[in-house]
Amino acid sequence: MVQRAVLHVDMDAFFVSVELRDRPELVNKPVIVGHPGGRSVVLSASYDCRARGIHSAMPMSQAMPLMPEATIVEPSHYKYAKASEEIMAYFRTITPLVEQVSVDEAFLDVTGSMRRLGGPVEIGKAIREHIRTQMGLPASVGIAKNKFIAKLASTYAKPDGMAVIAPERTGEFLEELPVSKMWGVGKRTGEQLRALGIETVGQLSREPESRLVARMGEHGRSLHLLSQGIDDRPVQVTRDEKSISAEHTFPEDISDVQVLEGELLRLSHRVARRLRDHGKAAGGVGLKIKYRDFTGLTRSKALGAATDSSATISEASVLLLRKLLPLTQPVRLIGVRAERLEDPDFGLQLSLDPKDEKVREAERVADLIGQKFPQSLVTPARFLRPPE
Repeated sequence: MVQRAVLHVDMDAFFVSVELRDRPELVNKPVIVGHPGGRSVVLSASYDCRARGIHSAMPMSQAMPLMPEATIVEPSHYKYAKASEEIMAYFRTITPLVEQVSVDEAFLDVTGSMRRLGGPVEIGKAIREHIRTQMGLPASVGIAKNKFIAKLASTYAKPDGMAVIAPERTGEFLEELPVSKMWGVGKRTGEQLRALGIETVGQLSREPESRLVARMGEHGRSLHLLSQGIDDRPVQVTRDEKSISAEHTFPEDISDVQVLEGELLRLSHRVARRLRDHGKAAGGVGLKIKYRDFTGLTRSKALGAATDSSATISEASVLLLRKLLPLTQPVRLIGVRAERLEDPDFGLQLSLDPKDEKVREAERVADLIGQKFPQSLVTPARFLRPPE
């Protein structure tokens, strides 16, 4: 019987790597991707920045003093999405069993591909070589008999490496691993395990299952299985996205409705462009708001017909906002979400108004320009700032 082979491919500092590919003058320099100042957070950081303690989701106000010499690059989500799509499409030429976990990582079950492409090590090497030479990006690969071990292996392969955990070495690999590295072990579970005197995965594997179940229920049983290297979960082919969203945190809390509506228009154009990139149309639009005190709310609106039009989505999101007026307190975050996604061939209704079709055609042309010239800025005129 052929041993199952699972690869976990994780791009290294993905947003930073895409920026370095397009801006070679920044290679070997510290780089942080994020909006400078205010309450923005780090989206990605080069490894020399990480060595200084900078990490994703850290407030930029804390990150920048740790490495003041770093170059701050504002994010270009369109570029990252296109790079991700290209990578995932390549994975599917290797095996149909691709489970995309996030924009920059995926599991691949290559068991059925080995007769055609060689063993898992050969496949892993070929993947890293292709992504580097054809896409100009580094990737780390973990290879093991299941998803749990492959994910751990890729972590140890970083940056820009490959780690192979042979089935017979699984126990040895897990023995001294801290339990905090395991799936499903957060702060609370970690405290429960430490209360039982369990610090490593090896200790967890030798703990009586009944004791873990009594303390943590079925979660304890699943952790016990993982600690022994047992993970029968299949690589599940990624399903279509159920929604596409974009949001923005303001540097200062906002009460001005015009500012909020302007940001909604900007976010709506970003969401609509992603819809068109994915070949999807939205049957509904959602609004997300987070107030000064961190309380929040969401509102949704069904559309008369599925659309990928920026104008239609922005109109719906602004209407949702206006129904909330007057605001109970200033807003710190606002977001737009396209919901009830479907194939536009089935749901997209062409407008009888020639003006609407001209707007949609202009949006499609802007998309094509953005694809051909990623550094260009094609945006509605109202978003352009006059020169100071």
